[in-house]
Amino acid sequence: MPVTTTPTLALTRRPRRLRRNEAIRSLVRETRLTPDCFIYPLFVCPGRGVRREIGSMPGVFQLSVDEAVKEAAAAKADGVPAVILFGLPDQKDLVGSAAADPDAPVQSAVRALKREVRDLLVITDVCMCEYTSHGHCGIVEGDEIVNDVTVEHLAQAALSHAVAGADIVAPSDMMDGRVAAIRSILDDRGFDQTAIMSYAAKYCSGFYGPFREAADSAPQFGDRRSHQMDPANVDEALREVEIDLAEGADIVMVKPALPYLDVLAKIKERFGQPTATYHVSGEYAMLKAAAQRGWIDEPRVMMETLIAIKRAGADMIITYFARDAARLL
Repeated sequence: MPVTTTPTLALTRRPRRLRRNEAIRSLVRETRLTPDCFIYPLFVCPGRGVRREIGSMPGVFQLSVDEAVKEAAAAKADGVPAVILFGLPDQKDLVGSAAADPDAPVQSAVRALKREVRDLLVITDVCMCEYTSHGHCGIVEGDEIVNDVTVEHLAQAALSHAVAGADIVAPSDMMDGRVAAIRSILDDRGFDQTAIMSYAAKYCSGFYGPFREAADSAPQFGDRRSHQMDPANVDEALREVEIDLAEGADIVMVKPALPYLDVLAKIKERFGQPTATYHVSGEYAMLKAAAQRGWIDEPRVMMETLIAIKRAGADMIITYFARDAARLL
């Protein structure tokens, strides 16, 4: 067939010149996604040889300590430098006593990981919801989650993680003053080098549903609107971050990720501090479900999603896709 030609336009700028092939596109790429920005979540449970898949999160498992060590070692081999641990205790009670138990799954996993996986950065989630029988993030009196008493329990839990060897503790409860209390107790006990990653802007989100199955942490009554943030608010997030930094947070976090990229960008621009975001369970589950139905190209959409989070300002991304993305990169 004859080739149709058109007159050459008199264009001074042709942006397509820099999109002609992958080599050129790579040279001018503005956002670089690398495995060393990923943090891999692990759910640690009692027992041995336990690897129990979570129904709403294909490819994610509840793991006994020995299995968590294997998973973390595999992630490290893939290039993922850090894990964040969530615990499922043997028993729960009204005050979440197991949260500070030195022999609980998280503390046991920290010791095992520091012993067996060289140079792995170990972060621990600090909250009460996995440990309380009512599933709330703090101590309940009547129908209220009491702030200051809860903070005392959180500080003790964070200390137990530091004693076990955690590099970073990450309070996710959204109680007022918990960063200051944790910084104080860690410093007083000689753990001044243990860093704090604060869930500074954690929204009351519908995207947490699969996580609550994974961590067995759904509230038995009420909701979490009294302490997690209203999804409509941005200025409040900036105030929360400012407070947590003043109280001693080393890293601040926005959670969830995709619905709050504007918040993430503003926080990074305003404060310029190390900033994390959590690509949460609901975001992961949606992509997995769509991929299983053949509606999206999972690897492509996964990478596009993570690049968007990085582009918005995240220095580090907690994501269940950490191993998959690291292998592709």
